[in-house]
Amino acid sequence: MPFPPQFLDELRARIRLSDQIGRRVKLTRRGREFVGLCPFHSEKTPSFTVSDDKGFFHCFGCGAHGDVIGFAMQSAHLSFPDAVAQLAAEAGLEVPVATPEERAREQRRAGLLEATEAACGFYERMLRSAEGDAARAYLAGRGLTDETISRFRLGFAPGGNRLGAELTSAEMPESLLIEAGLVRRRDDGGSYDFFRGRVIFPITDHRGRVVAFGGRIIGDGEPKYLNSPDTPLFDKRRTLYGLATARSAAHEKGRIIVTEGYMDVIALAQAGLAEAVAPLGTALTESHLHMLWRLAAEPVLCFDGDPAGARAAVRAAERALPLLAPERSLAFVTLPAGEDPDSLVRAHGPAAIERLVAGARTLAEVIWTTQVEGRDLGTPERLAGLEQRLDDLVSSIADRKVQFRYRAHFRNRLRDLTGWRRRGGGAAAPGAGAPSTLRRGSGKAALDRRREQALLATIINHPALIDEHAEMLAMVEIGDPARAGLFRDAVAACGDDPDIDSERLKNQIIERGNGEALGELLEADIFVHAAFARVDAELDDARAGFREVLAHSLRRMREEEVRLARDNFVNDPSDENWRKMEALQAETVAGSDGIMFPAEHERQRY
Repeated sequence: MPFPPQFLDELRARIRLSDQIGRRVKLTRRGREFVGLCPFHSEKTPSFTVSDDKGFFHCFGCGAHGDVIGFAMQSAHLSFPDAVAQLAAEAGLEVPVATPEERAREQRRAGLLEATEAACGFYERMLRSAEGDAARAYLAGRGLTDETISRFRLGFAPGGNRLGAELTSAEMPESLLIEAGLVRRRDDGGSYDFFRGRVIFPITDHRGRVVAFGGRIIGDGEPKYLNSPDTPLFDKRRTLYGLATARSAAHEKGRIIVTEGYMDVIALAQAGLAEAVAPLGTALTESHLHMLWRLAAEPVLCFDGDPAGARAAVRAAERALPLLAPERSLAFVTLPAGEDPDSLVRAHGPAAIERLVAGARTLAEVIWTTQVEGRDLGTPERLAGLEQRLDDLVSSIADRKVQFRYRAHFRNRLRDLTGWRRRGGGAAAPGAGAPSTLRRGSGKAALDRRREQALLATIINHPALIDEHAEMLAMVEIGDPARAGLFRDAVAACGDDPDIDSERLKNQIIERGNGEALGELLEADIFVHAAFARVDAELDDARAGFREVLAHSLRRMREEEVRLARDNFVNDPSDENWRKMEALQAETVAGSDGIMFPAEHERQRY
């Protein structure tokens, strides 16, 4: 028996095609697609393309073509079932077992689809009948044209039990209508239509097949909006309203807009913004996010400008954090108070939405704002609490590169907040008449400065080390403001271009305005003490020396943490505080990420 279509769709949604192919083929981004040398025939000029948006690869040289399952079959010479099983294991999905019961279930699904399609036709006819006058007036009052009503197959559910009476037949028994969520059984054994006296919004799957309905009551009454119950066809946590109609527009424009309701999607589409979808009465789920990322790298979440909209934005941001990956994030639009996309586009046209989307906030900005806005951060303890909350959120990001970027971003903002990054007024700016700190002091302070210089000089002359040690570098604190700016520029440049060499890195640092600090560093006598930092040093030597310096930097931070942990244990000698103290003490010898650094007494380079 073939695998259930919904299972294969979920499998394709879970695994990004470029990630799978990138394990075997070096891919280079070109616009919205990737190119590389075809793995299926010999070639010197890349003719192999990969499109995450379309979900397939194609070679213009040999004609190889397929989706993520097809690539697994061709590249590893697997059968279709074996390829599905292998990919399902990677995606954490359980492969359905082909049984007679499952075959019967698939046949049942086909019957349910017939029932929902028949119901959709019934609701459409009712809207055009005399009984649908009030529903048509409501839709006209919302500014919808006849073309839009037909395009979205809007309908009307009359009172009484008209749907069940019309559809029930030998081929479509009442039990099927009940399973499809169209009819409900009464306690007394009778039945009634699930939707009555409502404007009907058909809900389709990604292939455009009607699987459920939403209904808006005409006049007063509760609930105002009602969705079909979950059925074998419909799971609201895995469905986005308007997805089938938004796909082509999203691909053409390179974006997808997420709104809060049916009318938002329909009004935007009527105004020419067809790339809009909406969840169905639930917060965005992991499945929703994976669907959205297949359409755009940064879906734009467009929430109402009220407290509920603000809470929805926070929930979406925190739900997305663990799932972030390179080129995969979210953007956020907050509408003016009292407005939703439907009212805004009707009052001010699509240009109003375009302006808001152009000014969308990043996910990092939303996280920062939610943790800072409205809080009094005037004491060290409150700042420490802010840092802890941000660290907890960032730690939830599974992708190490993205986690490193977020950690560095928030550390920089914390420095801004606490005045560690001085800009004018109060203190002399580095390089503006202030004496250099590179040669001042003696003893332990001078040794710490030389280690700091050695670390910076090594990554500037050997930038490959930045990517190798990204997670640990995110924890490094550079005390001197000028060198801190230099450090941030170096890390940022490497993140933008992981293959950057030393000369290009230096040029970018100069372009970013830190040329004077760079000159001071490279003219210092640090290379007398740390020959491994020289540009002509072997990379293995540079790596070994760099790790030792990095270990010292991290160890100083850990020693302070250990001291605080000891104080906590003295004040509260609990088992939990004891375990924290022991764990921190162990980390003074071992670095993070499984890399063990030599103990301080084993090698002395200065």
